[in-house]
Amino acid sequence: MLEILTLCGFAFVAGLIDAVVGGGGLIQLPVLLIMLPQTVIASILGTSKFVSIAGTSIAVHQYAKQQKIEWGTTIPAMVAAFIFSFLGARVTSLLNPSLMRPVILGLLITVAIYTFSKKDFGLLQISKLSQLQQSLYSIAIGSVIGFYDGFFGPGTGSFLIFAFVSIFGYSFLMASASAKVINFATNLAALIYFAVTNNVIYALGIPMAICNILGAFIGTKLAISKGSEFVRKLFLMIVSLLIFKLGYDIIHN
Repeated sequence: MLEILTLCGFAFVAGLIDAVVGGGGLIQLPVLLIMLPQTVIASILGTSKFVSIAGTSIAVHQYAKQQKIEWGTTIPAMVAAFIFSFLGARVTSLLNPSLMRPVILGLLITVAIYTFSKKDFGLLQISKLSQLQQSLYSIAIGSVIGFYDGFFGPGTGSFLIFAFVSIFGYSFLMASASAKVINFATNLAALIYFAVTNNVIYALGIPMAICNILGAFIGTKLAISKGSEFVRKLFLMIVSLLIFKLGYDIIHN
């Protein structure tokens, strides 16, 4: 019982953070690894995806009701992300995802430095590209980040937000809304793979998913009510934590 309560508590916090800026996996996945040390990694990843998609679906619903989403840009990225996330999940059985850590660490440090240095970055929405350019970039972003989410995962939401702000000129709030739609697609594709291969622990996943949904509902409300400045600050905090976590993993290993 204590194990389930602990996992549910972290699932709630993960859902709240993930709904605003992504990075819920930074909280949820390590706890599953610690609490279930004898469980195969595929089952832990599958259970985490099952929990995450529950909260993400609520976040998407809330954002769609209360925040404008640029569907013309978001849908191509979502379709590409779905396809490549499934491929990424398949590759986890062939390659060691930990090989990605140094590369991702370098990218996260670059993202953090750029966002810290640009004080107005993501606070205003500025359109930069033609419709055709937006579609092409959208497919490219969905393909690359979708594959990464299926294969490795941590920081997917944060990378999506950074991409939508820096490339499309979105505000942080609008980027967060679009990121949730794409994140739903990547979670769904990876979950399909893990579910088909019997790598979801439903006895833990269902109560955790309920708590993740509650956290996502509260997180979405916070993001919409407090705006892009709040999302930007939380984004920087989560990226900094991701840098610390990946740096620790690399040194520890």
